[in-house]
Amino acid sequence: MSSVSHFWELILGTVIALLPVLNPLASAPTFLAITEGDTPEYRRRQLRMACVYMVAILVSFLVGGTFIMGFFGLSIPGLRIAGGLVVAGIGFTMLMGPARKERSPDDPAEAEARAKRDISFSPLAMPMLSGPGSIAVTVGFTSLANHWLDYAAIILGILVVAVITYATLRLSDRVVRGIGVNGMNALTKVMGFLILCIGIQFVVNGVVGIVTDPTFVRGIRDALN
Repeated sequence: MSSVSHFWELILGTVIALLPVLNPLASAPTFLAITEGDTPEYRRRQLRMACVYMVAILVSFLVGGTFIMGFFGLSIPGLRIAGGLVVAGIGFTMLMGPARKERSPDDPAEAEARAKRDISFSPLAMPMLSGPGSIAVTVGFTSLANHWLDYAAIILGILVVAVITYATLRLSDRVVRGIGVNGMNALTKVMGFLILCIGIQFVVNGVVGIVTDPTFVRGIRDALN
């Protein structure tokens, strides 16, 4: 029963940690801008492929996280602290920074994006959906996976987030009209606060992992003696 409970906790934890970082509602104006003039069918196809690419990117970092850590000699607490700082920085910017504004259709970056025949991978999948924050959170979950079932639970959580992202951005025109500018600004700040809390918790977990490490404790004891 405990293993089953842990399985569902990992799925729920992945969704709760990733969804505020991806923040598909806040990405809705940008998505509408870079797909302006496209037919609804083409827009849905680009969005569908972007979500597939997003899942592939995040799963690749999840599976390859252990190898990356081993190659660079990274510790799990250090990874948690680094990822937490990145995520907390993103949340702090969203919470305290200027309100997110919809870009002008004449913006060079959006004009270039619209000029591309296929925008599903860039800029939709990366960096809009699977940016540094979501990658940092995904790699951080590597420290929680001790069995293949744990990886399966995290991957299922990523798939759930992809489905929610697809559904949200598919209805993005209605969402933006319904919430309005003030609602989008308020939602961005709420999401920013949640992301900041998640980042700080990652840092706390990393610090606790360091100070409770037997090697660290033994070193402190030897230094005091």
